[in-house]
This record gives sequence, C-alpha cells and structure tokens, in this order.
Amino acid sequence: MIIVPVKEGENIERALKKFKRKYEKTGRQQFDKPSELKRLKMEHAVYVQKLQQAEE
Repeated sequence: MIIVPVKEGENIERALKKFKRKYEKTGRQQFDKPSELKRLKMEHAVYVQKLQQAEE
C-alpha cells in the first residue's frame, strides 16, 4: 500500500504528483494465487525430470 502524507493546505494536484512518482518508483507488484504457484512448480518439476531422463 502506498501512503502519501499530505500537508495541511497542500494542493491536491501536488499530492497526486507525489503519489504518481512514488507509484512509478516502487513499480507494480503482482500477486500470484497459491494454486497458480503450485501449478508452476509442478510444471518445472516435470521439465527438470524430462531433462534428466534425456541425459540418461
């Protein structure tokens, strides 16, 4: 969560500009669902297993 302190009497446009700068600086963080992470982990395990079988 991005928190931008706004001083009393500060212009709203200036506060928005601060928010936009802070947002761009932090970048966007992505949330992955646990089920999606599990699926990706399983796909990776299958890929690694196929590579190991190909070496033998």
